[in-house]
Amino acid sequence: MTAKRLTLPGDGLELAADAFGDPAAPPVLFFHGGGQSRRSWTGSARKVGHAGYYGVTIDLRGHGESMWAPDGDYLLEAFGRDVEALLAYFDRPVTLVGASRGGQSALVGGSRHPDRVTLTMLADVAPMIDDEGVDDIRGFFRASEAGFASLDEAADALHHHLGQPRAQNVSGLAKAMRRQDERWFWRWDPKTTAAEFLHPPSEGEALIDAAKRITTPVVLVKAELSNIVTPASVAAFRRFTPQLEVVEAHGVGHMFTGDRNDAFAETLLTYLSRYPPVTA
Repeated sequence: MTAKRLTLPGDGLELAADAFGDPAAPPVLFFHGGGQSRRSWTGSARKVGHAGYYGVTIDLRGHGESMWAPDGDYLLEAFGRDVEALLAYFDRPVTLVGASRGGQSALVGGSRHPDRVTLTMLADVAPMIDDEGVDDIRGFFRASEAGFASLDEAADALHHHLGQPRAQNVSGLAKAMRRQDERWFWRWDPKTTAAEFLHPPSEGEALIDAAKRITTPVVLVKAELSNIVTPASVAAFRRFTPQLEVVEAHGVGHMFTGDRNDAFAETLLTYLSRYPPVTA
């Protein structure tokens, strides 16, 4: 199944997307984690497309091929407004799927429009997270600021800071990077990694408010080895969101969706059949 390239509206900027399946089928929108791109969800989107849904992977603002924020706003609230703009664009209720920053965005934006969301499925996202775990992500961003002399160096950084398996064939990373002054840089606006956007107090407040507000079904796929979403995080999430369902992804850490797309897709399809999106 070949992807169709789309340009979708965010809040005052354009977002790049790939679509799989019939545009008239129930939409399933995928949002990647911070520092990733829509390609991390390609396997899952293709799989749901084959299953009769319309799978759409979206680059967050400032990431991949989406526009960089003209005002430099990369607070969670801005990502949430982008999700709201997408919900207004589609003419029927959708399923929202998000990992890490993308899951936070889906929770915040989707919670404000229960009539437009059938199901929200989160990959290792919770309202209250361990800030020490965020230090690994901060370290990865710091290591990426000056770029890399080679794709191998970039793969080493992913492995060291984010715990991802060390890729033997690094050529695929070129799609997620850009070349500048003989060095390799990730495809994101450097402003997205500024300290003020990495787990500020306002982020936790927005997530708690969203968790208390959301009334539609929510499924959390928790990474067993996550250093960000802890058992205490899950317990708090359950208190805020009584309808929360939790599934554990065994043997993986926080940023697991890029390598576990197919396994995640099987779980997603199970819940899509349980909470089917409304057709046009």
